[in-house]
Amino acid sequence: MQVAQAIEQLCVQLAQVSDSVPGERQISVRFAPETDALEWLASQRCWPQFYWQSRSGEETVAACGALERYDSVVGASRRLQTLPPGWRVFGANSIDGDSELFLPILLWQQDGAEQQLTLNLVSDTSLQQEAQRLLLWLDNLRPAQPAAALPHYHYVHHAPDKAGWLRQVNHALAAIAGGELDKVVLARVSDFSLSGPLSAAALLAASQRINPHCYHFMLATEAGQALVGSSPERLYARQGRELKSEALAGTAELDQSGLLMDGKNQWENSLVVEDIRQHLAGMVSELEVMPAELLPLRHLQHIRRRIRARLMRADDAQCVGRLQPTAAVAGLPRAVAQAFIRQQEPFSRGWYSGSVGYLSQDHSEFAVVLRCAQVSGAQIRLYAGAGIVSGSEPELEWQEIERKAATLGALLTAENQG
Repeated sequence: MQVAQAIEQLCVQLAQVSDSVPGERQISVRFAPETDALEWLASQRCWPQFYWQSRSGEETVAACGALERYDSVVGASRRLQTLPPGWRVFGANSIDGDSELFLPILLWQQDGAEQQLTLNLVSDTSLQQEAQRLLLWLDNLRPAQPAAALPHYHYVHHAPDKAGWLRQVNHALAAIAGGELDKVVLARVSDFSLSGPLSAAALLAASQRINPHCYHFMLATEAGQALVGSSPERLYARQGRELKSEALAGTAELDQSGLLMDGKNQWENSLVVEDIRQHLAGMVSELEVMPAELLPLRHLQHIRRRIRARLMRADDAQCVGRLQPTAAVAGLPRAVAQAFIRQQEPFSRGWYSGSVGYLSQDHSEFAVVLRCAQVSGAQIRLYAGAGIVSGSEPELEWQEIERKAATLGALLTAENQG
């Protein structure tokens, strides 16, 4: 059954809703489409749109349209407690506490070999009236269109530029040597002017093909405006009261040996482990840190330590609030590092270094917003950062953010077109 047939079946079931009472209901249809979920989502003219592929590649989600929106994890979590189990809310959280979360109208889910479309109905007055409204909404959905070719960039402006970056790193090293900081993560933005409008979905599809072992995500809030990225780092995943997080810090070239034995990178990773341990204190009854391992990416490799814990109670607002931003994207001590970042960085981070994903009563998962870009028509802003600790070398840290920005930036060069 193709997606158009699945939508027709949803319409048939919607037409049978006759309850003139308030309530919530889900209607689902299993199908086996030939169409790609991201390509289909990008063809729609309704927002918000959300796309998510898990780091393992086992789960893909495409959601569009909003029944309800929430500006905090607290608000979304409270609402989920009033909805049936299994309902999910999707979106992103900034490190400043702002959220863009929504309960979707239509959800395309692929888990393993199974795929289904799910339509959510919520009404304070009449489910029948809501069903009639959604019949009209479904009628406006469009068939998937081929993705547009990626434009290439005419020029790029970095903030800070290389000289400014080297000064910032030296300021950070002075603060670390003076005992003010243990670590701070400095970031750079790269503003690209493109040869034409950019499809965020097309950029993400291209990134999926070449960037393994990553969460791939897109949050489009309106036409031509989207957050898109391929992040290697999990903030946390929660199943009931079981929590999984990780310390992802310490970086080297993919072909460089000895990363697990490098003292500077080991120290950087251990700071993140300890930060997570401290921030989970008081909300977990058990915590276990796994041995260090390597996470290989396209051009880089990172040290990762997986962390498992058991929560005293399932509380996503508390998990996001305690874990975000991690020392891997901000620094230590957290408040001092954030103040240093605000003083030094000549731009707003926006969603960068926040989190993106979904939450539900039973299961929630968020990735850290890294290796990402903000798309706005024919303009795109790429973000990249590096952790500065004692022993960091400014020139090498510049090279690191260049490699990280290339996760998406390399897809916009003329050599990669056609």
